Amino acid sequence: MKQDPICKREVAEDTSFQKEYDGKTYYFCSSECLKTFNEMKKSVIRLKRSLDEKKRVSFGKLNKDVIKPGICTLCGACAASCESIAIKDKRPRIVGPCTSCGVCYNQCPRTITTEEELVGKLRFAYSAKSLLPHHNGQDGGAVTALLAYGLEEGLIDCAVVTTHSKDQPWKPVAIIAEDRAQALESSGSMYSHSMTMEQLMQAIQQGMRSIAFVGPSCNIDAVHKMQRSPYGFLHLFMRANVLRLGLFCMDTFSYEGIKEFVENHGMRLADIDAMKIRKGKFEFEQAGQISRFSLSEFDEYRSSSCKFCTDMAAENSDISFGGVGTPDGCTTVFARSSIGYEIFNEAVENGFIEARPLEDYEMDRVLNLARMKKVQMYGVNRRSKKAR
Repeated sequence: MKQDPICKREVAEDTSFQKEYDGKTYYFCSSECLKTFNEMKKSVIRLKRSLDEKKRVSFGKLNKDVIKPGICTLCGACAASCESIAIKDKRPRIVGPCTSCGVCYNQCPRTITTEEELVGKLRFAYSAKSLLPHHNGQDGGAVTALLAYGLEEGLIDCAVVTTHSKDQPWKPVAIIAEDRAQALESSGSMYSHSMTMEQLMQAIQQGMRSIAFVGPSCNIDAVHKMQRSPYGFLHLFMRANVLRLGLFCMDTFSYEGIKEFVENHGMRLADIDAMKIRKGKFEFEQAGQISRFSLSEFDEYRSSSCKFCTDMAAENSDISFGGVGTPDGCTTVFARSSIGYEIFNEAVENGFIEARPLEDYEMDRVLNLARMKKVQMYGVNRRSKKAR
């Protein structure tokens, strides 16, 4: 007796419903099961043909990314699409030769394999940099240049941005910038949470009707939800249009934690000229010298919410900006909404920003980092368990 691969019933070997596939004979109880098998295999063949043009992926990657971390749903999609995989002892296991066709990985509901799943919907992607004279913003300064254009052209009344505290070096403070000089104060990255929502509310209450709001995904999500909330904020957000300018973000850390770490390594925050997270390192620049530390050394200072955030690219923004993907001195820009696309291109046309289309290899860098963000909680949790 043989087993029908579709309905799992026992079938006699002399059944008239048989199929030769990939060097193996399959037996079916009915024409319906045979038809289902044929349709499924056609889909798998089409997927394999599509994946042949891309990077090959083996079962080992599925095991590493999904099965070992314990996030497998046991849906059986991998086993259903590949004869070399079976569910044994409550987990998918390889039971035959793996050809690295990638079908199992791309069928899994826990993997993230499309561009939209990683960085959200967008209209166009650019590499850009500021053309403002005497302005050397971090990662190209495109955000500041866009704010300068909006303010000078009267497209926005103000911008809610984050700058440095005058009393505590590198402590983020949200302000309402109403001119170019104030917007320039917000240049550069800081890696602690900024309380921006109070300033946004104040701007609306002060009668500002067109407001640019700059922040990472968590802050952008708050504005996005308030704009759509029927619970108490409608009377405020009906008064103003808010242009959401999102910042790429992997992690934030407590200000006190960064201060403690810096001082423990013989430095002072007041002497730090720039901070940057790049290639898994936290960089501190002072007097032209750069000190680099592994990000894992900052786990105890990481904001708890960041462990569970999966949005690196501020997907609910009108425009997203980040330093990953493009060369040093440039900004990666995702124009998402119609208004975001229009105002960015107007800033380019009017000489505030220089921009070109993002290259495929540059987008791949962004997608790789976004993929890390989607699953970073598992790595952080594993490190935490090892430390115990």
